[in-house]
Amino acid sequence: MQKLGTVNSVLAGKTVAFAHGAQSAINKQVLAERQYATMLGFSNDEQGDPRFHGGIEKALHIYPSEHYPVWQQELGDKAIFEAAGAFGENLSSTGVTEANICLKDKIRIGSTILEVSQGRMPCWKLNVRFEQNDMAQRLQDTLRTGWYFKVLQEGEIGSGDDITLCERPYPDWSLARIMGAVFSGSLDAQELRKLSELPLVESWKALVKRRLETGKVEDWHMRLVGPTA
Repeated sequence: MQKLGTVNSVLAGKTVAFAHGAQSAINKQVLAERQYATMLGFSNDEQGDPRFHGGIEKALHIYPSEHYPVWQQELGDKAIFEAAGAFGENLSSTGVTEANICLKDKIRIGSTILEVSQGRMPCWKLNVRFEQNDMAQRLQDTLRTGWYFKVLQEGEIGSGDDITLCERPYPDWSLARIMGAVFSGSLDAQELRKLSELPLVESWKALVKRRLETGKVEDWHMRLVGPTA
């Protein structure tokens, strides 16, 4: 057991009307009370579009607070950076980032056991939220996306809880390495074959398989830009 970091705050939000006719629950609010995490995430949290958000593999989204001052340097002192929740995260953390968390890490927080399932694929709703038409692209390019947890053991999580590493079956595969290969559009067959052997979530596994078969990188315009072009 190794302490990796700390939960600064827990957040949840409700689905409301968003831009361009969409629904979203990205506007998460910091909650003082401990939150109960089920297999589908915090029991009082919602997702606006269940096709792309939420579900067992994306039960909880965590975002490192260390990224906030970097974004402020790059984008200026936007009001949205004044509190946690800018990126629609359920957990704001200190001490752990995409570079030092690995695929399938088993993590204890509070009375839960969580598993690192996948990095986040940013979408155009971030462009609207930040009033920055390349925000989703920026997250993807910098790998400052945060990531998702699968809930293996339901329980409570609250601010101040330790983020403790229980098991690390894939120490060579940080999320930064995996996302770096995917988001850079790598067609390196050797690296892609290694990725294809990992227990990636189905959508990422299919992406890697397609690249190996076609030698082509997928078109992400609709996800990253969508109606904000």
